[in-house]
Amino acid sequence: MRKLRTIVAAATACVLGLAAAGCGSGSSSSSTASGSTITYWASNQGTSLDNDKEVLTPLLDEFTKQTGVKVNLEVIGWNDLQTRIQTAITSGQGPDVLNIGNTWGVSLQATGGLMEFGDSEMKAIGGSDRFVQAALETGGAPGTTPTSVPLYGLAYGLYYNKAMFQQAGLTPPASWEEMVDDAKKLTNPATGVYGMTLAAGSYTENAHFAFINAAQNGAELFDSSGKPTFTQDGVVNGVSRYLDLMQTDKVVNPSDAQFTDGSKSIAAFANKKAAMIINQNNANATLISNGMSEDEWGVVPLPAPQNAASQVASHVAGINIAIMKSTKNKDAALQFVKFMTSQSTQEALGKPFSSLPVLKDAKATFTTNAEELKTFTDIYNNRSKPLPLVPNEDQFESTVGKAMNNMFASIATGSNLTPDQVRNQLNTAQTSITS
Repeated sequence: MRKLRTIVAAATACVLGLAAAGCGSGSSSSSTASGSTITYWASNQGTSLDNDKEVLTPLLDEFTKQTGVKVNLEVIGWNDLQTRIQTAITSGQGPDVLNIGNTWGVSLQATGGLMEFGDSEMKAIGGSDRFVQAALETGGAPGTTPTSVPLYGLAYGLYYNKAMFQQAGLTPPASWEEMVDDAKKLTNPATGVYGMTLAAGSYTENAHFAFINAAQNGAELFDSSGKPTFTQDGVVNGVSRYLDLMQTDKVVNPSDAQFTDGSKSIAAFANKKAAMIINQNNANATLISNGMSEDEWGVVPLPAPQNAASQVASHVAGINIAIMKSTKNKDAALQFVKFMTSQSTQEALGKPFSSLPVLKDAKATFTTNAEELKTFTDIYNNRSKPLPLVPNEDQFESTVGKAMNNMFASIATGSNLTPDQVRNQLNTAQTSITS
């Protein structure tokens, strides 16, 4: 039985049997906001889990001062967050408020384990018209009541080392072909320097680039009925193009197959072991913590191939914030969501977490570089496409992303994968969802 069906069934049983079975948050049972305690699961946005705690704790203390509501904070890494959320929804034993990847919005909505933000709930957090519309749409399937709202906005860009490009007499690439050609000129395995670095062992990163490369080919990952279409040519060719950065172009260090999260590839770029990296704008804080100054890098949109069907350069990336349906502290949880999505909090967190504002009138603070800000804002607003708003989206990320992890690992050990072999791997991922 598919994982999603299991979660839906268990979450439904928990909701129906709430009074008898005691399903719910482990937080205080107080129904009033002041004096209650809520548990908050935050996603890792800064340079480390401890860094997130350092950034968030003063703000949470301020929230407690304003409202009388205490917040128990736990920061969870991305490799564990999705599993922790699914377990919490199945068991009914989880936090009151939690961060989710906005690409999981529809999948988690389908479980029935998250609270709906209906008219009264939206009013309690300040209204839906405050948010950037494209970001707000990630909170649920089209035409439904959302179960999460935007918290941090993100977009992918191609970071490049200005000095390395200048020394090689290169200008930032405007097409995929130019990017590969530049990367080849900047690659010197003898010195351990490569043209690009990838988080090739991260299933979430790999899934995102499967989507972006397929989108540039004009391909969709799901058909109009919500069935996966991973084996169509546009998807296979897009995934193969991305794998070829390590396999045939040889502009990525094979050891990058061991990079299970983005921080490792960011460090490689910051330490001059790679001239380019494709990353979201929240890389800035980690680059600086690794000793790089903002004037050392530039950013351009991830280029598409010449004659591409689309100039998509990113998905509508970011983090949403949600409330567990099983919370016993709804009023306090709503107050907390209102606080976290307020203009002052958004601006306070924009710099340390390098996030784009999700509010229409909020000031972007993630960088003082006007050119970089303009580039990322343009990508976010004009060259980003939402990942499929279907319940199986999370299973796409898991199955295709992990299949790409395995393919990169095979390439790193000397295997050469043909497009047919890539198609077979994607077919296995597709079958696991439809069976």
